[in-house]
This record gives sequence, structure tokens and C-alpha cells, in this order.
Amino acid sequence: MFFDSWNDLLRVLLVGICAYVALVVLLRVSGKRTLTKMNAFDLVVTIALGSTLATILLSREVSLAEGVLALALLIFLQFLITWLSSRWRAVHDLVASEATLLLHEGEFLHQTMRRERVNEQEVRQALRNHGIDDPADARAVVMETDGSFSIIKKRS
Repeated sequence: MFFDSWNDLLRVLLVGICAYVALVVLLRVSGKRTLTKMNAFDLVVTIALGSTLATILLSREVSLAEGVLALALLIFLQFLITWLSSRWRAVHDLVASEATLLLHEGEFLHQTMRRERVNEQEVRQALRNHGIDDPADARAVVMETDGSFSIIKKRS
């Protein structure tokens, strides 16, 4: 249907503003870590926050108070897991991956690249993005936990 009622539009407008303000406040209170570059765990939380916000806006069955509580719960759980992972290695290992060496002293580590589902062209592109034309000019290429590439140049 194209249009049901002005009341529905007014509800989305008012609840949307309130939910958005609540989400911004909750994110600010929770600290910088909630919005850092994402690993797989952070991505799931971010998607869950977006889905929850959309549900608050569009579902009449979810009250604003219930929705804000759901947002606060997700952010609290994110905070708790990151707090625990910074204190206990076992929790960190459960929720975060390790950085992976893909190229060492100009040599591609093909077995590692296959395991990480990265091809040689992607590594070469990362090198070019850092001004390195020849892989032999790189000491290392590391795939970070967020999927980005770090390049360590050889000393001249």
C-alpha cells in the first residue's frame, strides 16, 4: 500500500527521532571501541543495531522503550565482550581473528593466501596502493583482523 494514515507517518517520524537520538547517546556513552574498524564480531553487532533501529521505526508491535532497551542491550554486550577480550586471551581468541602474513621478503605465501581466500592480484594491488611496484621491495604484507592490508616496506 502507498499510504495508510497520517498517524502512521507521525509515529515513524516521532519514534524515529527519539530512537535515533537514543542510539547516538548510547553509542557516545559506550566509547570509541563500539565504532572502531570492524572485525567479524563488530560487523554482526553493527548489523544487529541497524536491524533493531529499523524494527523500532517500522513495527507497531515494538514500543520505543522496548527498542531503546534492545539497542542498549546490544551496546552493553558489545562493551562487555570487548572489555573481557582485553583482559582474557581466551575471550579475545574466541571473538577476534589474528593478523596473517601474506608476503614475506618479497615472496608470496600462497598456502596462507589460499586459506585466507586472497589472490596474488589483491596483494599486488595493495602494494601498488602503497607505491610499491615490485613485491621484492616489500618486507611484508599483513592481512589485518579487519580484512585490510598493512604493508611494511624494506628499508632503503
